[in-house]
Amino acid sequence: MSIQTTPEADQATGVIPAAPWRVKALSVLPDYRLAVTFMDGTNGIADFSAVLTAMECGIFEALKDKACFDQARLDLGVVTWPNGADMDPAWMYEQIRANKSWSVPF
Repeated sequence: MSIQTTPEADQATGVIPAAPWRVKALSVLPDYRLAVTFMDGTNGIADFSAVLTAMECGIFEALKDKACFDQARLDLGVVTWPNGADMDPAWMYEQIRANKSWSVPF
């Protein structure tokens, strides 16, 4: 099951994240993956499955719980989770722009 969110639903009033590396659309995919589309149209897959085998991954530890991971949402163009974890959109953009997919290291 895919869960989608767009920045309009999570945006602060009057703030429009316009930088090309800001995420404008997000879908939660099976197997700890996210499909993301950035403001400039760049899109791809971020694979977070490495979190499952990471020994210590700080705030990302909560994402091992699939129910938590599936709550990914956008906040001003940044992928965030309810526990406060977020992913640097500029880093994600660089990796996905170069490779179309990215295995997030933990």
